[in-house]
Amino acid sequence: MEKIRIGIIGYGNIGSVHAQSIASGLIKGLELTAVCDIQECRLNQAKESFPDVGLFADYRELLDSGAVDAVLIATPHYLHPPIAVAAFQKGLHVLIEKPAGVYTRQVKLMNEAAEKSGRVFGIMFNQRTHPLFRQARDMVRTGRLGRPKRLVWIITNWYRTQAYYDSGGWRGTWSGEGGGVLINQAPHNIDLWQWIFGLPSRLRAFCYHGKYHNIEVEDEAAIYAEYKNGATATFLTSTGESPGTNRLEITGDLGKIVIESGKLRFWELAESERSFCFTDRTGTATPPYTYHEFEPQPAGNAHLKILQNFANAILHGEELIAPGHEGINQLQISNAAYLSAWNDSWVDLPVDDDVFFEYLKERIEKSEHKETLSCEPVKLSGYQNRWEIKW
Repeated sequence: MEKIRIGIIGYGNIGSVHAQSIASGLIKGLELTAVCDIQECRLNQAKESFPDVGLFADYRELLDSGAVDAVLIATPHYLHPPIAVAAFQKGLHVLIEKPAGVYTRQVKLMNEAAEKSGRVFGIMFNQRTHPLFRQARDMVRTGRLGRPKRLVWIITNWYRTQAYYDSGGWRGTWSGEGGGVLINQAPHNIDLWQWIFGLPSRLRAFCYHGKYHNIEVEDEAAIYAEYKNGATATFLTSTGESPGTNRLEITGDLGKIVIESGKLRFWELAESERSFCFTDRTGTATPPYTYHEFEPQPAGNAHLKILQNFANAILHGEELIAPGHEGINQLQISNAAYLSAWNDSWVDLPVDDDVFFEYLKERIEKSEHKETLSCEPVKLSGYQNRWEIKW
């Protein structure tokens, strides 16, 4: 196989961006051969942009068509797992947009189907390609930072206006979106948190529903997590602050990392703080350190990197940057955070799948999901910027 025929399922905002990237030849080895969407107006837009591409109103017809070797799923969140499972059963490779789903129970079924199929399964955690995050992970995982102590991430520059939530009936609802900032905007950051620092053992969270917008779900959240090795993590996020902050700080007994304003700064201690604490006799001294500052070259388009990596994995066996089965890790944290906020209590990880789903069902049943659909054409030149982390 020299080229992979790929279909886009969900020709909305990000789906149309991916389609344009592939059709423009930016991804070596990928060929756009099909687009699927339930809205006729979306299919008309796709036909205008890609006249030679097959169009489908039902994803099952696309999967049965024989027109694709792989699919990219860019539908509303709840649909990611069932469509992926159906695609795996047809022997297709699958790349899903984030998040992996809404609740861990359905994502486990998707992961099982992926493993059984033997096909390549990736997720669009594109921020894993960023050089600063990759460097931070390497420093933590190789022990250069020493024994992990603390992670703090303030990520409040996911600002959204009311018009954003009004742009689709599924947005800002439990039945349509399955959550707010934790499930829609911040999954990239939550994934990076666990990818760099690992999954915590338990957490306590506070979620504020409709604090800044007319929505059912949370637009502000605060999480405090604990690890079995004594480390802690604090995660603060919001779509209602401007100007927002994006600052990641990670501390170990051999130093501190701060990622902010396009730089990674590292204060590297000459010896372990724990050793210094119990051997120094002055009482007020601090461990000596060396300061390092890293400012990498432009990271480039992260979405394109994940797409190319997905193609390379199928064609050449390249290791995936973001394996699809790892998508459940981000949901373990967000599901636990919701359950903690709803019950006003600590929650252990991994989260209890059935307990969380029962609580979620209660909110879905009371949801005021509006069946409003938007067909405004996506302005590709400006829309792509929404996925760039603004340091």
